[in-house]
Amino acid sequence: MAHVTFKGGVYPHKRKRFTREKTLEEYLPKGDLVYPLLQHIGGMAVPVVEPGERVLEGQLIARASGDISAPVHASVSGIVRSIESRLTVSGKKIPSIVVENDGAYEKYPAEEIGPWKELEPGERLRRIRDAGVVGMGGAGFPTHVKLAVRNPKRIRYVIVNGTECEPYMTGDYRRMVEEPEHLVEGLEIVLGFFERAVGILALEDNKRDAITALQLAVREEPRMEVRVFETKYPQGAERMLIYSVSGMEIDSTQLPADAGCIVLNVETVCAIRQALVEGRPLIQRAVTVTGKALKNPRNLLVRLGTSFAELPEAAGGFAREPRKFVCGGPMRGTALPDLDVPVVKTSTGLLCMSKDYLFKPSACIRCGSCAEVCPIHLLPARLAELASQDKEEEFRHMHGMECLGCGSCSYVCPARRALAPAIQGMRKSLLAQGKR
Repeated sequence: MAHVTFKGGVYPHKRKRFTREKTLEEYLPKGDLVYPLLQHIGGMAVPVVEPGERVLEGQLIARASGDISAPVHASVSGIVRSIESRLTVSGKKIPSIVVENDGAYEKYPAEEIGPWKELEPGERLRRIRDAGVVGMGGAGFPTHVKLAVRNPKRIRYVIVNGTECEPYMTGDYRRMVEEPEHLVEGLEIVLGFFERAVGILALEDNKRDAITALQLAVREEPRMEVRVFETKYPQGAERMLIYSVSGMEIDSTQLPADAGCIVLNVETVCAIRQALVEGRPLIQRAVTVTGKALKNPRNLLVRLGTSFAELPEAAGGFAREPRKFVCGGPMRGTALPDLDVPVVKTSTGLLCMSKDYLFKPSACIRCGSCAEVCPIHLLPARLAELASQDKEEEFRHMHGMECLGCGSCSYVCPARRALAPAIQGMRKSLLAQGKR
């Protein structure tokens, strides 16, 4: 029996009213396009074009460098200006291909494809890989690797994560409302790899229109069902979703496949369908451009490589002076000191805030609120203290490596302590050292 939720979590204001009813609209970039060669987990892509070369929309411009890697394709036609390091959302400079947009949007000839059902599983995986599909909810793990499990018969559930629990973000919601048949067809493709699996379209109970649209879309699909869960953050975290669907718990040393599950984001499933049905690579994604600082928040279909600096104007410009920019939502998003960074495969949105909420932390009052809301049942206050003292072994002994980084602890802390950043800082340091 499936669990409807998990213990812990928080209930932040959703703030989805700004864009909930705004349909997805295509945005065409005005400036140069910047394509970082690392938009995924794994090896950096390798350029296959040179400065001065003209490229077409959908053309391969960087090949995968190994099994765990992903290629990059041009999202416009134009001239390759340079291959140089450029600043990215992560705050790091990454080698990137810079393309001068010629505005023609001339398409690269697509590979002729027949019905995907006539293709062998290996050929389907190849096409997903060649299309550059990765986890588009934020993780960026190459999708062809995730689908190539050792024993496909062990997979019981293919879960499409439509919870979109992060406040403000509505791109997945609009996909589900506007293109439910595309999502169902993409899920059908994935189920073709796992003959014993059931497809679960997982949504929170605040997405009524999407629930209705998907229930109608799967009414004649015997291997698919829509499951509705309590609206709570972080319901969309992979480990939480697996528990809610299957009742199985996994830790950071395990993969979802160990629990008999495959979890995919809505945008990822739509990209899989696009690769197998339309023969098109991943060059565009839904991006929510929102926040009180904007005149007309919108959901946009944005070409990869587009500068975030262009998006506020596409949302009507600023209604008031922006105080802070965040790539993604307020809980797990990344603050942007500079908007001159490119939209990449894992970019879910741009939040333009009219206030920058700065709080002065005080001493921990030992209230236990952080422990109550932690979905992994950790002791965040103690872990943050150990992190501040660089006590690595004790941090590991207290299971600090299990932290999801969801930020629920920081959200409820009455002392306004930055618990999650401290824990994640130590966790990343230990991962970099290989001390798991």
